[in-house]
Amino acid sequence: MMKVLHIAWKDLIVTFRDRAALILMLAAPFVLTLGMGFITGRFSGGSGDISGVRDIPVILVNLDDGELSEALVSIFTSEELRDLLEPTLTADLASARQQIDDDQAAAAVIIPAGFSAGVLQPAAGGGSSQAASIELYISPARPTTAAIIRSIVEGFLSQVETGRIGGEVAVSQLIASGRLAPEEAMSAGIEIGSRLGSDPAATALITVRSLSGQAEEQAPFDPLAYLAPGMALLFLMYTVSLGGSSLLAEQREGTLQRMRTTPTSSSQVLGGKLFGVYLTGVAQLVILISASALLFRIDWGRPLDVFLLVLAVVAGAAGWGTLLAAISKTPTQASSMGMALMLAFGILGGSFFGGAQLPLPMEILSKITPNAWGLAGFSALALGGTLGDILPSIGPLLVMGAILFAIAVVLFRRRGLGRG
Repeated sequence: MMKVLHIAWKDLIVTFRDRAALILMLAAPFVLTLGMGFITGRFSGGSGDISGVRDIPVILVNLDDGELSEALVSIFTSEELRDLLEPTLTADLASARQQIDDDQAAAAVIIPAGFSAGVLQPAAGGGSSQAASIELYISPARPTTAAIIRSIVEGFLSQVETGRIGGEVAVSQLIASGRLAPEEAMSAGIEIGSRLGSDPAATALITVRSLSGQAEEQAPFDPLAYLAPGMALLFLMYTVSLGGSSLLAEQREGTLQRMRTTPTSSSQVLGGKLFGVYLTGVAQLVILISASALLFRIDWGRPLDVFLLVLAVVAGAAGWGTLLAAISKTPTQASSMGMALMLAFGILGGSFFGGAQLPLPMEILSKITPNAWGLAGFSALALGGTLGDILPSIGPLLVMGAILFAIAVVLFRRRGLGRG
């Protein structure tokens, strides 16, 4: 085992001493991420919109005629959210759902009939009726903007619940002090609850409080949290294909044969070379993700969760890199196929288009790319997810890597590598 580790460590050192390789492994993805950050407005600083997201199409289906539904609609159509949202009002529920299915909007906010009455009346009268819930019908092709809309609705509902509880407490105190007759409790509760829960001016739905106590704009999702890992995963495919082509180059130049003259078996040589590819990919991704956290101030959550996702992503990518080396006849062929695979996986996996909807066949095909699974995992972490949220990405990546590595080893052994 120590010989395998020594060979892998040697390959890692050699790769990181190659200036040309470092430019493509580290500098290129960093520069592209920086450029995309300027394009999206992440570094503009002029408008105060740190997310760079604007004009999100959202459909409002208001089937209720109460105070709370009007308050929610007024929030989505408010002057404060004019640049962020592009709301459309409609009463046609079927049409709204169809527009989401056709990816014409990020989400439909459906307010059912009786929503206001179901929330306000039990607050005052102590009844047991169940309030109808607001439905969010979101487009899976727009996870970022749909998450923003969801955060607005959740903030509104949180404020409504605060108002409802406040109304109950206020009415109880008024009755206990004798200032309010019991028969007036319902009307007073509705009035108090409406004032506390549905006043748009008092509803801070898209602001948070910093430690200094100052209000600051909340960015539900930073575009760089998608762009940074997208570029890192794109060039990770270059790194693993480079490692595979170097293995063929050493075989052609006789380096591997000379290593076999030492007390080192072919299996140890092959294991060390393949683990070197994996180790180099892990180092590259750790550096790029750490740099994005330090330089772009992206919060990835717990370092352990991030590291586990990195290990899984590199396993999937390195599996493809070693398979390319196993089916290639020359280092040049492996390098060319690696670049082609890098671009193809970048397109299919979303590294270039940031989650834009693909035709159904391509959407299915994207599941074979480590890019798609990796971006889903990093996006979940950027939105506050934990290990449980990224396990659906980690599992397929590990399975992908294991299958591809196994196939590659079988092919290498047929060519005389890894035997003995």
